[in-house]
Amino acid sequence: MSAGIIRTHQNSFSTVFRLIDIAIIAGLMLAVCYVMEIPDVEIYLFQTITAIALFLLFSESLELYRSWRTESINHQIAITLVCWGMVCGVLTFILYFTSVFDAGVNSKQAPFIWLMSCGVALPLWRLVGRLAINYFRIHGSNSRTALIIGATHSGLALAKNITDNPHIGIKLIGFCDDRIDDRIEIDGSKLTQYQVIGDVAYAIDMAKKSRIDNIYIAMPMSAKKRIQEILTLCGNTTATVHIIPDFFTFNLINSRLSSVGNVQTLSVYDTPINGLTNWTKRFEDLILSASILTVIAIPMLVIALIIKLTSAGPVFFKQDRYGLSGKKIKVWKFRSMSTTDNGDVVRQAQKNDERITPFGAFLRKTSLDELPQFFNVFGGSMSVVGPRPHAVSHNEKYREEIGCYMLRHTVKPGITGWAQINGWRGETETLDKMEKRVEFDLDYLRNWSVLFDLKIVFLTIFKGFVGKNVY
Repeated sequence: MSAGIIRTHQNSFSTVFRLIDIAIIAGLMLAVCYVMEIPDVEIYLFQTITAIALFLLFSESLELYRSWRTESINHQIAITLVCWGMVCGVLTFILYFTSVFDAGVNSKQAPFIWLMSCGVALPLWRLVGRLAINYFRIHGSNSRTALIIGATHSGLALAKNITDNPHIGIKLIGFCDDRIDDRIEIDGSKLTQYQVIGDVAYAIDMAKKSRIDNIYIAMPMSAKKRIQEILTLCGNTTATVHIIPDFFTFNLINSRLSSVGNVQTLSVYDTPINGLTNWTKRFEDLILSASILTVIAIPMLVIALIIKLTSAGPVFFKQDRYGLSGKKIKVWKFRSMSTTDNGDVVRQAQKNDERITPFGAFLRKTSLDELPQFFNVFGGSMSVVGPRPHAVSHNEKYREEIGCYMLRHTVKPGITGWAQINGWRGETETLDKMEKRVEFDLDYLRNWSVLFDLKIVFLTIFKGFVGKNVY
């Protein structure tokens, strides 16, 4: 944000990483052509440029070039493989189903070897690089010392992350707090895990003597005047100073820095799916819904016929639900009850509910009544993965009783979700059960990625179709 004074944290080596990826993709194409004795290397120029452009596009969408200091190498490798896998899918379609890349006898064999080679090389160099950097940091190289001013919730959370991740290369010296030791409590218990080595004046003195590289100020927002005083004192040192506002301990959803003119703002609640990521998720939904609808078309016809023969009423039941941004949508289901409640009061299905038809009980227990919602996904009102939509009357009830409940609607509702595969599906007859479902839905929003979606889809096969609270 060139107009403001705050910059979002980015990987300082991101440009270098992009150049290395480009060099690997282009270099391996040259190597394959050399080994296979293909003299006219330029015939593969278009394939190579297309692959590089697609990989950079998908990498930006999945934030492959962000800072990975605090995240696992497995996650980084998985994102790399997903990005290259998407490139392979697009190029394979072009190579084998069109004549755009036709270039002779070896035109299909050489690109295949090249794609597989890149699929190994791109994550491999990241693995080697991360292991090398982590090794040096863990053993003290490229490390920085740090003090935390303020024995608070946010300070304790920061300290735990520093000590749990030695590869970050930060050595925590301890806490500094003006309160005497027997007054420092968090959640009613004394702060014993980390040492309080002195007061704020002691921290400033250490920084003046260049014994501390980083100072983290983790004080409550109510202490604005004291924070300003500390910042003034830190201005007479060479330490790097960071402020950890205590609102970061709240239930933030995809917080990010942005600007309005020259004024910078921090979004506290925001959708994780916008811009390019929105197109990525929509592409994912179209591919999955079209594929699944092709497979389930005949079973759906059989289910529709049985419903028509076993009970009076329509085959499909369309109920009002809240979709993206809280706008009403019509959600399709196979009718499983003798009634089609869609008013101001909708009673949740309960055990031995007299409204449920015999065949409807089977459909609900196996979640087969949800199959028509793939039409919602294909049409764009729902997603394959997302928070499950509730009846409008239930939404109006729980939005008043559960904090952050409506944040579930910052993304499209889904057929399956993180809450469902963790066992929170079916009847929510108590408030704590709905709170637990919302907790998992918000966790999904905080951690959304294409890889996370695919994980949920895979786990749904084993965990998502049945449940003890489903009636």
